[in-house]
Amino acid sequence: MAMVKSDKIWMNGRWVPWDDAKIHVLSHVAHYASSVFEGIRAYDTPQGPNVFRLEDHIDRLMLSAKIYRMETPVTREQIRNACVEVVSLNGLHECYIRPLIYRGYENLGVNPFNSPVEVAIAAYPWGKYLGEDALTKGVAVKVSTWQRFAPNTLPAMAKASANYMNSQLIKMEALVDGYAEGIALDVHGSVSEGSGQNLFAVIRGELVTPPLHSSILAGITRDTVITLAREMSLGVREMTMPRELLYAADELFFTGTAVEVSPITSVDKLPVGNGTRGPITKQIQDAFFSVVRGQSAKHRDWLTLVPASARSGAAVAAGARPS
Repeated sequence: MAMVKSDKIWMNGRWVPWDDAKIHVLSHVAHYASSVFEGIRAYDTPQGPNVFRLEDHIDRLMLSAKIYRMETPVTREQIRNACVEVVSLNGLHECYIRPLIYRGYENLGVNPFNSPVEVAIAAYPWGKYLGEDALTKGVAVKVSTWQRFAPNTLPAMAKASANYMNSQLIKMEALVDGYAEGIALDVHGSVSEGSGQNLFAVIRGELVTPPLHSSILAGITRDTVITLAREMSLGVREMTMPRELLYAADELFFTGTAVEVSPITSVDKLPVGNGTRGPITKQIQDAFFSVVRGQSAKHRDWLTLVPASARSGAAVAAGARPS
């Protein structure tokens, strides 16, 4: 998916033109993957652009920074506000927001403490992560030969860039082998997650998903789906999942900010259910999109409105292109 440029990026409290948002080639982050980040979506709603579960994303970002002992030069509130402002300043209505905390240029060595901690926030249009048809037609996946990292090696609860080197191996292998995605097992051979997505199985009308100790990210969309499913009187179990449960499931789907709620129609060329999107997956999708698009009266507290006062002058001020 090609990157679609916006106009401005927030860097350490300043708005910088997209093409000028640069770091030094010897920055610590470029050599040691010393950064943490979030992926956040803003959706166009009848009330205007709304950022979905912003506070939860910022909380997780700050936890990731804490785990990696990264003291930011700006406050949590400044980062949170900039995630709203970056949408308005770029004249966007529906977009992906990427806040990044990283170690910059000063010293080159494993010890990160002498390299400055910096913050950047970008927003840009982004469509369907696995393709425009993925939400309705589903995707074919494989179980990866690459495992998720073991507990007490890399902290899975931190959304750290270093973790995504493992994700890249999973993703590349899947694509080369002709699949849309890969599913990783943990070091014990149990189901973990996709390259950048959490995973749910539907078994006899109940949702089953791997627990945090299976080296998964504590996904915000995952939490959203668990909440919505229970409100719909669907059972939800977090349990260690053997690999063969993937083949026994009636339905499977990925969740995540990028993939939203995306059905899986085959695993290792074995069909999931009847090989199409299942009814419970669709039910979850309908509830999810109703909430994120502001059509449901429930969970309005999950939506952060981009203020109209900010939007009104933003496009002119930034020279932004309307989306």
